[in-house]
Amino acid sequence: MARQSLVTLVKNLAGIIAARPEAPPSLEHNQLLQTILNRRSIRKFSQEVIPDDVLKAILEAGRLAPAAVNFQTFSFFVFTDRSWPDTFGRAIPFGGNRAIMVLADTHRGRKSLAAFPRRPLVEYTFAVINASLAAMTMNIAAEALGVGSVMITETGRAGYLDAVYLKEKLSLPSGVMPLLTLVLGYPKSGRPPMPPKLSIDQICFTAKYRNAEPKALNDWLAQMYAGYKAAHPLSSFDSQLELYLSKIDGVERDLQDLVYFKEREDPE
Repeated sequence: MARQSLVTLVKNLAGIIAARPEAPPSLEHNQLLQTILNRRSIRKFSQEVIPDDVLKAILEAGRLAPAAVNFQTFSFFVFTDRSWPDTFGRAIPFGGNRAIMVLADTHRGRKSLAAFPRRPLVEYTFAVINASLAAMTMNIAAEALGVGSVMITETGRAGYLDAVYLKEKLSLPSGVMPLLTLVLGYPKSGRPPMPPKLSIDQICFTAKYRNAEPKALNDWLAQMYAGYKAAHPLSSFDSQLELYLSKIDGVERDLQDLVYFKEREDPE
């Protein structure tokens, strides 16, 4: 995308700041709904420690998350601000106090259901669906308890874009894929604005699929560029995209060869 003029940049930033969730006025006092609608990804945390009972409640929410066929194809690695550096040699990203790495896990289920036919794509899909639901449930639970969070897949080599690195570092058996890390902590500053979102009429339809309007897509992308530039003045949205794209081919091969689609010996 061409570099935005200063006027266009300011206009797009104003649109981001002015954006609000569109909930029916009749439900504005529903506490759970407001928790969901007002949740934001936090990228700057204070040094306040998350109490053990709060972390336990967040993990319990993940354990009880909905799971297709109740297969519960997820596992969690839990880290403190001490154990994370001991494992990875660096601090939890964004100064987080705790981190929960969410794993898509078909290994455990196969141990108990040995007769289950090997269908890698189905297993992979089940695992990602269930693990993602668990991650989002913990995300909402954290928000309800006043704990800020951000889900990362690349930052700090903490998600599926660095699957092979994490597989070796954490001794993960075949069928276990690091999906993302939920970084937790108490926010250091105020809540960030709502990130650019397409309107409901562009993503919701009834009788048949309908492509989003080109103008709506262009406006959304322009706000994405503007928001990234405001948050990262020394970088650009294009450079971040290039970083992701530079990893995609390697990750595709890694996932097929090392995680799901190739038979290999599992560590005991």
